[in-house]
Amino acid sequence: MSIETKLNRIDIALGRKKADLAIRNARIINVFTKEIITADIAISSDLVVGIGDYRGKREIDAGGRFVCPGLIDSHVHIESSMVTPAEYAKSVLLHGTTTVIADPHEIANVCGINGIHFMLKHSAGLPLNVYLMMPSCVPATSFECNGADLSVEVMEPLKQNDRILGLAEVMDYPSVLGGDINTLKKIDLFDNATIDGHSPGLTGKKLNGYRVAGVVTDHECSTIDEVLERLRLGMYVQIREGSAARNLEGIVKGLLELGTGFDRCTFCTDDKHLEDIRREGHISYSIKKAVSCGMDPISAICTATINAARCYKLKRLGAVAPGYSADLVILNDLRSFDIDRVFSRGQLVAESGRMIASVSSPVEDRNVLNTVRIPAVEADDLAIPLQGNEAVVIRVVPGEIVTLKEIKKVRVENGLFAADENYSKLAVIERHKATGNIGLGIVGNFNIKNGAIAGTVAHDSHNLIVIGDNDEDMLVAIRELKRVNGGFTVAGGGKILETLELPIAGLISGRDAGYVVSKLETMLAAAHKLGVNRDIDPFMTLSFLALPVIPEIRVTDRGLFDVKDFRFIDIEYKNTGC
Repeated sequence: MSIETKLNRIDIALGRKKADLAIRNARIINVFTKEIITADIAISSDLVVGIGDYRGKREIDAGGRFVCPGLIDSHVHIESSMVTPAEYAKSVLLHGTTTVIADPHEIANVCGINGIHFMLKHSAGLPLNVYLMMPSCVPATSFECNGADLSVEVMEPLKQNDRILGLAEVMDYPSVLGGDINTLKKIDLFDNATIDGHSPGLTGKKLNGYRVAGVVTDHECSTIDEVLERLRLGMYVQIREGSAARNLEGIVKGLLELGTGFDRCTFCTDDKHLEDIRREGHISYSIKKAVSCGMDPISAICTATINAARCYKLKRLGAVAPGYSADLVILNDLRSFDIDRVFSRGQLVAESGRMIASVSSPVEDRNVLNTVRIPAVEADDLAIPLQGNEAVVIRVVPGEIVTLKEIKKVRVENGLFAADENYSKLAVIERHKATGNIGLGIVGNFNIKNGAIAGTVAHDSHNLIVIGDNDEDMLVAIRELKRVNGGFTVAGGGKILETLELPIAGLISGRDAGYVVSKLETMLAAAHKLGVNRDIDPFMTLSFLALPVIPEIRVTDRGLFDVKDFRFIDIEYKNTGC
């Protein structure tokens, strides 16, 4: 900032000059004192410079409406929205989110450092503040094959980028606790920055060891005991409310019942589909849901703003006060969080539920295209031999991304597992280097009948994943995704019913958000016609069934994986009598 700019801002703050914009007669949510102050807001260019009695070259009469800081999503994977950063920005700005802390490990697992550069390039210059965390686990574990490896040497040149705030979720906590040198080098590289965690089920001395390595946050808490243990160790708990994982209600009600404050809590979505954002909201939905659970509205706003800014050392974000970015949300009503207008850096970007700002970012990057590389797959490749009729089954849990490991009796024909509407067949096919790896599993509570669903969105290595009750439809779906170079598809009766093409890394569409939402709605209807459990999001649920860092059991391209024991296991249950 030049001295001239600083002097101009001081003059406006002192009332010597008119503000560029004055928002008058506002009821301001003060996140520092947790009170409501009636005053004008003076803005110079992109910065708030005064709170009090001000006039401006342009003036907006808030008419006694509430004004709070722009909302912050403290942990999100933009790729999970399946649109470019520009399209994503248009979707979340409408709901008052002006800043996101994004972990691009989805595209990094496919395209490596080229994926990071893609996200930096295509999120620059947007009215949405997009900060990145450097992915720590690419690959996520050694138990699967992905498209790239992000070593500390590859990371280091980007450390100085002012939009990279730290190290993204350290999912491979066994490597941390086991003293893996490469993992610890990555943590050490960002020792003075924020280091995100991912430690479901970790407790006691193991959690102490994880914390002392430098991890500051965790978004994987699903019980109040996990939350309390992390808060007591000085960690930030990111209260997640996404599409597949919805942990907010239990955490908020639990903390309120205990009388524990929310000063070390933030809100995040992690993964949230566009149709859910359109229907419910974004971080605004977290605020509304928290308030409905009994949380004070101002406390909820603090959790969505200043807490996240402090966690990630964003000194100019998270408050309506002099020296803070003019990222503002004008509300018609505080408790219902009914949004009137949204400002980003002093510019009106959304009003009455529609975008005002023009947002675009054309994609021209060959480094993230043509990423689906698989050899021919035949029915024999999908066969699951069973000597008896008892097998290890992955049970889907509605509303959660955790799964349960169960021993169940399944249908067997000619010595092979035969899928039906109760137990589906799952296959994960390596799609980056055409290795021919195929991992197989059996899934309960998905309930697909006479069809198959497949996708190249399969956290975190993003191999091709397919689930169905017959090999013919599974093969049709696999071949369709190879043809379109990635996406989601639904097959039934030996033909393709619907496909959403995601040609950018097999994760992202080049089309607008409206197209993606419309296509997904059609595909969801097609999936439900095939009997898929209506209590789950079939595409989001499917995409997590390959993630070997979330308990209890998953399938990678290398086989059926027990997350609790961190080892591969047989599908066939063998009772040893022990």
